[in-house]
Amino acid sequence: MHYTGTIWRPPYEASSLLLQVTAGCTHHRCKFCTLYDDLPFRFKMSPMEDIESDLLEAQLWGTDPVAMLSARLQGLPRPEAVRRVFLVGANPFVLTFRRLKDIGELIHQYFPMVESIGSFARITDVALKSDEQLTELHHLGYDGITIGVETGDDQALAFMDKGYRSQDIVEQAGRLDAAGISYNFFYLAGISGAGRGVEGALKSAEVFNRTHPLLIGSSMLTIFPESRLYQEIRQGNWAEEGEIEKLAELKALIENLTISTRIVTDGASNLIQVRGNLPEDQERLAGSLDRLIRNADENALREYRVNLRHL
Repeated sequence: MHYTGTIWRPPYEASSLLLQVTAGCTHHRCKFCTLYDDLPFRFKMSPMEDIESDLLEAQLWGTDPVAMLSARLQGLPRPEAVRRVFLVGANPFVLTFRRLKDIGELIHQYFPMVESIGSFARITDVALKSDEQLTELHHLGYDGITIGVETGDDQALAFMDKGYRSQDIVEQAGRLDAAGISYNFFYLAGISGAGRGVEGALKSAEVFNRTHPLLIGSSMLTIFPESRLYQEIRQGNWAEEGEIEKLAELKALIENLTISTRIVTDGASNLIQVRGNLPEDQERLAGSLDRLIRNADENALREYRVNLRHL
């Protein structure tokens, strides 16, 4: 398989076939992000011949007797039929409609049983497609895309150089809804900065309540020395939220969401695990976070953050 650099995927895509179609990020300007710094380039598309070669290799892994024997000798489970493909890269949904269509058709050629195709996406990637193109991509199986919206706080979005506003989140999510393409959000607790955590959560809830994400995956901002944000802190332009403030922010977000969605805090950046469905688990989750906040030790929580070497 053709994989370049560190391969990132959402936790819930663990059973998906990971197919590299891009590497790197077209934006690559978010001040907090260091995920793709190991690449010697900003962004590139995989050649279609590499994509087809990987699909053939994946197909053989599930059907070739030698591959199945090798898996058994290694104590690996028998490969299950591929039902979902996750396109690898920071934002493969930026690809043109024509290329995404060609990739989708190729996937169905090699894996006729595939039910859906997911990927990471930026809000701005959705805006590049017409309503008709989004609908056609839905018919090809594109569904459950993951969007790192991070926050609905316009002040934070602008400072972090995200390249869009909160209103763009609402507009483009609405277009995905109309096309039938479901989506998940990534939320980043801590992005609003010290003293503004709850404010950022309230602004985010206001924005998210106008959308319909299947899931909101919340992570906690972890700042690495290689990031632009680290330099902003050193220059006195921005201050990081404390760990308890980040927990209070997450609690405020959960308490103020009025939509039906699932909220989870998977991933290494989260010291605590929160999982539940809203609105039915809202009171339970908020209560759990409240108890944690009242008994939390900022120094102990901070020790985990500063010793986290990689996401």
